[in-house]
Formats: sequence, structure tokens, C-alpha cells
Amino acid sequence: MGVRHEGREATVQFFYQRDVGGAQSRSDLNDFYVFRGLSPAARRFCQQLAEGILQELSKIDALLIQHIHNYQLSRLSAVDRNVLRLAIYEMLYSPETPRAVIIDEAINIAKKYGSQESGGFVNGILDEIRHSLEISS
Repeated sequence: MGVRHEGREATVQFFYQRDVGGAQSRSDLNDFYVFRGLSPAARRFCQQLAEGILQELSKIDALLIQHIHNYQLSRLSAVDRNVLRLAIYEMLYSPETPRAVIIDEAINIAKKYGSQESGGFVNGILDEIRHSLEISS
């Protein structure tokens, strides 16, 4: 598994744990690292992603809410919600990573940790967001 993929999976796991367990502190990220065990490079990437998502969460969620037609954010599964948050963060703030790669990674993580429908659901939402970001650029 590549460093960036490992970092992305760990980021989704951290936010899943945060959603399910109710943790709200940035210091919980350090506790998570002890529990998860990551290579130093994957940990740095995960830290960058997690800190960025925490900082931009309201903007990320607002964009997500615009594109989850007939759903409420709280009704999404914790896995799907956090995979989408991660991918949206990368689409907005990691211009060096091709959006196709971001979407592919998100689909793979959603398939691995989510339900049978998660891959298709995540793909549909992220494709719509990608199109809207390209139009607005």
C-alpha cells in the first residue's frame, strides 16, 4: 500500500472514530496515531489531511450538503460522509493531485470500509462536485 493511500485510509478512520465516538479535540489525533500505527511518511500525510479537514470542515460540509440531494448530512453513513469529506478537501486544497486520482482513491476506500452501495454513491457525489468545481473555476 502506498504512503498516500495509507494516509488517506487513516484519515477516514480517524474521522469515522471521531464521528462514532464523539471525540472533538485535535489532541485525539495523536492518540489515534498511537492506536493506528502509521509509517512516519503516512503519518505526516494523514496529519496534513486531518488538520486541513478540521480547519475547513464547515466549508467542506456546506459543499457536500449542496450535492447530496434528498439526503441530510447526518443520514449518510459515517464511512461515506468521511470519505466524501476527505475527497472534497483534496479537490479544493490539493491542486497537485489530479481529481480523477482523488475520486478513484475515495471509491476504493468507500468500497473497502463502506456498504456495497458506497463505491457508487461516493462516485456519483464526487463526480457531480468535480463538475461544479470545474464550472466555477
